[in-house]
Amino acid sequence: MLHDHGSPANPDVQLDPDVFYVCQRCTACCKWPGDVRLEDHELPRIADFLGLSEDAFIARYTRLRHNRQGLSLLEKPNHECCMLDGADCRIHPVKPDQCAGFPNRWNFPGWRDVCQALPGPTPQS
Repeated sequence: MLHDHGSPANPDVQLDPDVFYVCQRCTACCKWPGDVRLEDHELPRIADFLGLSEDAFIARYTRLRHNRQGLSLLEKPNHECCMLDGADCRIHPVKPDQCAGFPNRWNFPGWRDVCQALPGPTPQS
């Protein structure tokens, strides 16, 4: 379900419910500072995709979220996601729900200035 605003942290941006943005894999969202939330159900599929045990994946690639309410992927010193390898996501086929939801379910202030997603009609369910 689409929200009528950019995200809880970006309530000033109104989203048009008749527009669905199609990702162009520009990686702008992968370079934005902040948490990349991982939900419990995502951990096994990402670990398996990387050929790691769940514990090894957690130890190598995650940290506690800033709000201490779960895990987040690590950031590189330049704020890029640790899974970004050049212009490619190492875990794209199993990327977290947060990543899959950008910019339609959440976004950040100024996202239209850096994101190359193209607007189109909302997909029919």
